[in-house]
Amino acid sequence: MAIPATIAGIAEPILSITDTAIVGNIPVDGVEALAAVGIVGSFLSMLIWILGQTRSAISAIISQYLGAGKLEEVHTLPAQAIFFNVLLSILILLSTIFFVEEIFWLMNARGKILDFCISYYSIRVWGFPLTLFVFAVMGIFRGLQNTVWPMAIAVTGAVLNIALDFILVYGIDGYLEPLYLEGAAWASLIAQGVMAVMALVLLLNKTKISLIPHRKLNKELRRLIGMSLNLFLRTVALNITLILAVREAAKIGEESIGAHTIAINLWLLAAFFIDGYGAAGNILGGKLLGEKSYDGLWKLAKRIVLYGEGVGLVLIAIGVIFYKPLGMIFTADPLVLSAFYSVFFIVILGMPINSVAFTLDGLFKGLGEMKYLRNVLLLATFLIFIPLLLCTQYFGWGLHGVWIAITAWMALRAGMLVYKFRRKFRPLLQKSYL
Repeated sequence: MAIPATIAGIAEPILSITDTAIVGNIPVDGVEALAAVGIVGSFLSMLIWILGQTRSAISAIISQYLGAGKLEEVHTLPAQAIFFNVLLSILILLSTIFFVEEIFWLMNARGKILDFCISYYSIRVWGFPLTLFVFAVMGIFRGLQNTVWPMAIAVTGAVLNIALDFILVYGIDGYLEPLYLEGAAWASLIAQGVMAVMALVLLLNKTKISLIPHRKLNKELRRLIGMSLNLFLRTVALNITLILAVREAAKIGEESIGAHTIAINLWLLAAFFIDGYGAAGNILGGKLLGEKSYDGLWKLAKRIVLYGEGVGLVLIAIGVIFYKPLGMIFTADPLVLSAFYSVFFIVILGMPINSVAFTLDGLFKGLGEMKYLRNVLLLATFLIFIPLLLCTQYFGWGLHGVWIAITAWMALRAGMLVYKFRRKFRPLLQKSYL
């Protein structure tokens, strides 16, 4: 389960990285375009991650009912959840398009970068409801212990987007004029539309789940909304961290925001590599909890953390070996590269910490521990990240300070998840032996 989940997970950051690399090498205003992609990408990721939490909630509930052998009791839940999610996404989309300039101005986008942010976002934002629909369908498949179809959807979208990036950004000599930054936005939108159609077709043909909302609300809808709300608040805290990091990097200068865009994309790629085992923990953890197999749950936790650490060590080795070439993939600007190389070692050294945090985070979602995940992110963001970020910027540590704060933020998350799992499930394991 982890391998298809990993492939599906890394498809999105690979897509973002390709966008970044292609846009960063645009021959006209490449640095400004790269900065705009970083700023808009952070804002869109915030919206998608905040509202995309229904995926984890649906997956957790379906897998728990599957483990308990009572799947028929939640057959009306997915349609109701998808309807709620997409409707909410449309309302948020309509509320942001009237304040685009103000939103990116608050993120320290100015001049040409601000103009690029507005044009890029005005196209990409229309794929927002499509992405949330796809996320919800992927959650249904995962709850049914199927990670293959989500992988197929994600890979198809990523490959199509990358192909369209090259065609639309750079154009075809004699046939199509280069669209540059707007071409990257159109490539993403078209790929999102294809993924939504593919998800719909697979759901209707490969499952017995109906997408027609039942008038009678499913008994688990309230729990799903409660879980989604806790994940919503958790993701707000997570994105406050990422947005503040982007804002501070943009405040330092164009080269710093360009370097941060490269670093955060590589960080996210590594996160999704590791998160494949977190996704497997999410899927299997819910099923084992439904079966009340605490021994299996304990073994699962140990195994996914061990595998996650193994992946983390491999990523560290890759980062060390290809330290210089990785930066040159994205840009040839010497100032951006210098800023990136000065902080990339912090990104690499944080991998073992990230491995524990990401794998256990996925497991906790499958166990339905959304309230605790919410509290962990709120504490990590407001007690660790923000104070440390302000201190490092006060002392003039620049981009180094941003990444030191991110690493400390991840360390608290990992520690609190280990503590909670041992405290709650070790006693249940001992009781099962008795």
